Amino acid sequence: MNKEIYKALGISEEVYDFGEKVLKSLEERFSNIDKNAEYNQLKVIKAMQDNKVSEACLLGTTGYGYNDIGREKLEAVYASVFHTEDALVRPQITCGTHALALALMSNLRPGDMLFSPVGKPYDTLEEVIGIRPSKGSLKEYGIDYCQVDLKKDGSFDFDNIRKALLEHDNIKLATIQRSKGYQTRPTLSVDRIGELIAFIKSVKPDVICMVDNCYGEFVDKKEPSDVGADMVVGSLIKNPGGGLAPIGGYIAGKRACVENAAFRLTSPGLGKEVGASLGILPQFYQGFFLAPIVTASALKGAIFAANIYEKLGFDVCPNATEDRHDIIQAVTFGKPEGVIAFCQGVQAAAPVDSFVTPEPWDMPGYDAKVIMAAGAFVSGSSIELSADGPIKEPYSVFFQGGLTWPHAKLGILKTLQSLVDAGIVTADKM
Repeated sequence: MNKEIYKALGISEEVYDFGEKVLKSLEERFSNIDKNAEYNQLKVIKAMQDNKVSEACLLGTTGYGYNDIGREKLEAVYASVFHTEDALVRPQITCGTHALALALMSNLRPGDMLFSPVGKPYDTLEEVIGIRPSKGSLKEYGIDYCQVDLKKDGSFDFDNIRKALLEHDNIKLATIQRSKGYQTRPTLSVDRIGELIAFIKSVKPDVICMVDNCYGEFVDKKEPSDVGADMVVGSLIKNPGGGLAPIGGYIAGKRACVENAAFRLTSPGLGKEVGASLGILPQFYQGFFLAPIVTASALKGAIFAANIYEKLGFDVCPNATEDRHDIIQAVTFGKPEGVIAFCQGVQAAAPVDSFVTPEPWDMPGYDAKVIMAAGAFVSGSSIELSADGPIKEPYSVFFQGGLTWPHAKLGILKTLQSLVDAGIVTADKM
């Protein structure tokens, strides 16, 4: 019966059988993912119970949003889950880049220096920082920037990190990107992030350590805030929104850092006291409740993709067997046609706009054409089944998401079918 419904969805018998053969080797890994999801699900439930979330918390406010009990309780729940002093969780934070920019711009002052000990930041942060000129960048406000690249094997260059910290006495904040972005370096585990933060603090204890946590929430039992991060920052249309949050971002961390961000988001003197939640709180609460299980589904999809494409001879990052620290799977095709065919396969598996054919375009914030596939219920939601990549060497595609495991599985099979139909993968390889 399953084979017949896949056939109706355009999956050939050869592609289906190949996928089933790969899946048989993943049963134990999938079982471990389910155990991790169970732990995180209970952690969220405990946080909601400890903070006495009630039906009144779901009602929302309008206007100024004074005394919004639901908003305040939600931020307390996030702080409990991330084990931080405070949190800012708002629909007024429009995306992950906005959340990161908010955290940086509120905690840096003219004359300070921002430091990245993990190399080049994600593309959209280049204009925030001023690496690529942009109006309103940190550079325009007199905030300097320096970085130390990772070593070729992906390890931290501790010698040069120490050197940078000692040479630049104005380093105020270190930004640590957990996920790989549009790179093929390893994603950083929570333990490795903790090791890096401990080293930075040992050299210069007063440096604020901020972690870009996008795509990493609930993949592990721990979060970067459990290993010394002063701030963890992310988007609600990724993991923590559980596919239900239609917008929003969060900053969780030290009270002073969060307070600075709140004053920057709204206004000095107002901070967290204003910002109406309107009718969005049920999606925020229920999305966070579902997030551990949704993240587990996406994680299974990423592992399935790695095993499929590694067996077909493509370079994948992470590889088929290594531990996972985010939901992103990179596959390198070495030519643009592979990236495009993969994304078109993902789009064809979507519940929304499956009939649309994605094409590369000049997307704001990037230095090359980018192709994006996402037939999502929430526009741009990358916890939903999605794929994207810049059309530049080494021509890698980045796959993530899947609100349910069956949908993630279908998406990967459709990408393979698309590559087969385009002649990029031949039947003899399966």
